[in-house]
Amino acid sequence: MKNYRRKTTWLHLFILLILVGAAVQSMTWAGWLASPENMYSGLWHRLAGVRYQPEHVAIVTLDEPTLAAHPEEPLVTWTPHFARVISVLRGAGARVMGLDYLYYVSIEDWLKRLNLPPHHPSLHYDAAFKAQLASGQVVMAANLMLDEQQKVTVNLPIPSYFAALPRGALDVGLVNFFTDADGAIRRYMPAAADGYGQVTLTLAKQLATRAAGQDPAGEIQRLKHDPALKDWSADDPGAVNLGAFPLIGYVGPPGAFPRLSFGRFLRPGAETDPEIQNLKDKVVIIAYEPAALQDIHSTPYSLSLWQWPGMDMSGAEVHANIVETLLTGRFPRPVPGYLRVLYLAVTLLIGGLLFYHLSSWQGLAVSMLMCLLAAAAAYILFRHYWLLPAANVQIAVMLSYMGILGLRLTGEERERARIRNIFGRYVADEVVEKLLATGMLPDLGGDSLRVTVLFSDIRNFTTISERLGPKAVVEMLNTYLSQACEPILAQGGTVDKFIGDAIMAVFGSPVLYPDHAGRALSAALGLAQKAREFRTWMQQRFGDQDLPDFAIGIGVHTGEAIVGNIGSPRRLEFTAIGDTVNTASRLEGLTKELGWTIVASRSTIDAASGVTTGRQDTRSVKGRQEPIEVFEVLGLKGGNT
Repeated sequence: MKNYRRKTTWLHLFILLILVGAAVQSMTWAGWLASPENMYSGLWHRLAGVRYQPEHVAIVTLDEPTLAAHPEEPLVTWTPHFARVISVLRGAGARVMGLDYLYYVSIEDWLKRLNLPPHHPSLHYDAAFKAQLASGQVVMAANLMLDEQQKVTVNLPIPSYFAALPRGALDVGLVNFFTDADGAIRRYMPAAADGYGQVTLTLAKQLATRAAGQDPAGEIQRLKHDPALKDWSADDPGAVNLGAFPLIGYVGPPGAFPRLSFGRFLRPGAETDPEIQNLKDKVVIIAYEPAALQDIHSTPYSLSLWQWPGMDMSGAEVHANIVETLLTGRFPRPVPGYLRVLYLAVTLLIGGLLFYHLSSWQGLAVSMLMCLLAAAAAYILFRHYWLLPAANVQIAVMLSYMGILGLRLTGEERERARIRNIFGRYVADEVVEKLLATGMLPDLGGDSLRVTVLFSDIRNFTTISERLGPKAVVEMLNTYLSQACEPILAQGGTVDKFIGDAIMAVFGSPVLYPDHAGRALSAALGLAQKAREFRTWMQQRFGDQDLPDFAIGIGVHTGEAIVGNIGSPRRLEFTAIGDTVNTASRLEGLTKELGWTIVASRSTIDAASGVTTGRQDTRSVKGRQEPIEVFEVLGLKGGNT
């Protein structure tokens, strides 16, 4: 026996898997898979929904209902209202407050241009607001912009408000967001440097630092020496490598954070409002969020899926998510690089071995299942704040499947097609498939195997042929032989050849059934039953031809035979030859002398089990020096009779 899956095929398989793994890793390092991974990130965020209830942050929103309640007041005059909100929050025990609003003008500064008397009350319009800024619990918003020299600079709050801050620049935070290539906010920068070397914390980092009881000045000094920030680009913040910065552990889709209306704090007795009291020890972001304001941003939740539209997020809520991430420590962490490589290698190896052994359609089904499992594993780990790539594994699985399919189509599949062509004429399809599944084939150049050979012949065929015309003889033979092959094929036998009215069948090759003797006897009993049924057909079809009763003789013998392709270069035939074949043929001839339907040798009876025998004899057969002990086979215990 030999394996048609040659060693070179295994070598090709492993070379292919190595090339696929290297190609996928190269695509990953080149950033080509960032887009599909971002899509998966969006899908995981959308599927996860609200991941936990926020613990540290709440939002106070200056919304449409509040603005509608004060229609005669332009926003520039609202500093007393802001002072009232901050005062109520401080009274409720809020830890720190962030004003997510850029102040470009002050009504008080404008009124000073009117040359009003020094003690005019309008000149102190912003006094309450400045007093709250001076408390040290408020962080004001700033942003990055280009100055006249086209250098990045920090646009601070207007001087009158900035002067009220007790620590100046240490009481402001940048509201700029740094986006990925697709425009979505997935990571945050803790600080940014302007074109003059000044480092300023972002609003979220400033709020989290204060809430944690840390010193902003010390945090800035630490960040200046952080290796992750060495690529800061003062002239082009967008050129910063965001991959060095942490991912935001989003709490959930827009609306996940508790929101209180600004107007609620302006009501009498707001200090006793239970929901406001619940803001004790919270970080509170005060944001200007009317419906017309376009302070909305793309995040992982912005991914649209069919009838499931994406949802952009307000700037205040992005800040809130960053602060919550910093204070809870729930950072999404990439699975270590060596584990990702190991995961890819193991997946490729398992997939490659499966694709190598399965059919093309089975391999396709398995590849799709493996892709689904890769996605499921990535999502499960995402729920636990671990990031495992899915796209690279899925691409690797599909590439390996297609590559192995190509190898099989160019090599193994051609060999399998040749095997089907050779054996499909002799054995049942399921036997061919089993043969292919084992990968083990007889050596077509010749194998010495222990097999059982069956010969069957029609009794009185010469007389029948003389009384029937040629067409009738052909009709009879085709009908009978098609039925006679059924029990042979059903038992996994090989119909070796038809010799006129005779059938030669081999059991135990090409598939190495260990019970080939029992299978041959079972087929012989089935063949005898088919002959009895065919006798009725003969009587119905040729009842007026005065034919002898239709009957057959069957000889069965077990022994060594040479099995392989026999013949000339122009005409080869897969067959068995040797003394075993000759003896089986002689035993079939003895059926006429003995008057038995099935004659089996001692070697076949001993090799089978549960055989019911009748008469017994010892006969000499042509071609053998020693006489052979023969038995009349009547049935198999629990089987055919």
